[in-house]
Amino acid sequence: MKPINLSFSACGFLGIYHLGAASALRRHGRKLLEDVEAFAGASGGSLVASVLLTAPEKIEECKEFVFAFAEETRSQVFGAVTPGYDFMARLRREVESVLPPDAHEQAHSRLHVSVSNTKTRENVLVSSFSSREDLIQVLLASSFVPLFAGLKPVQHRGQRWVDGGLTDSLPILPVGRTVTVSPFSGRSDISPQDKGQLNLRLTVANQDLTKAEVTETADDSGHCDTLRLCFVLLP
Repeated sequence: MKPINLSFSACGFLGIYHLGAASALRRHGRKLLEDVEAFAGASGGSLVASVLLTAPEKIEECKEFVFAFAEETRSQVFGAVTPGYDFMARLRREVESVLPPDAHEQAHSRLHVSVSNTKTRENVLVSSFSSREDLIQVLLASSFVPLFAGLKPVQHRGQRWVDGGLTDSLPILPVGRTVTVSPFSGRSDISPQDKGQLNLRLTVANQDLTKAEVTETADDSGHCDTLRLCFVLLP
């Protein structure tokens, strides 16, 4: 049997969809999760992948954070780019509070984080983490959207990195079968079933894009779409 991987796409605040999918997998897809050898993700998807791998019991807490963080960001005069508002510092505090002390050890060789090199403009999947801080830096780099999150890219191992979604927003690992999760309707294994009026599909950085609505039911949608896959893979 081929190894099974689980990959979460770049998603921004639609990470709530990913958390709904992760919650459904914990409740109804435990056999599938037991068979997953590697996790992958880009931007917000990498954050969800890291939580599902190292601290799955905190998924519900992360849902609450996403809603609160979105509301906090909206309340700023100019959103995330409001002078004096440090978007990345707020995100870092949450990541630090969620990841366990041995997160880097659990993630080593099993978590593949998509990041973009600012100099070469190439994508790199990072899967080696020397410490918990090293892992946090990689996750923040993968989530750093230029201008929106700040002006200075994340420094890591002597280079500058930004959002992995800019170069590969839905990592497919080279070995085994990668089950993909995306909040945008398209060809991902777990995704909304919406169809455009003209039945057209736009693919950007390896991800199909069709608008999904950001609402408090987005996590329920991720939950239902994951159940659909679980019933297919685990009858």
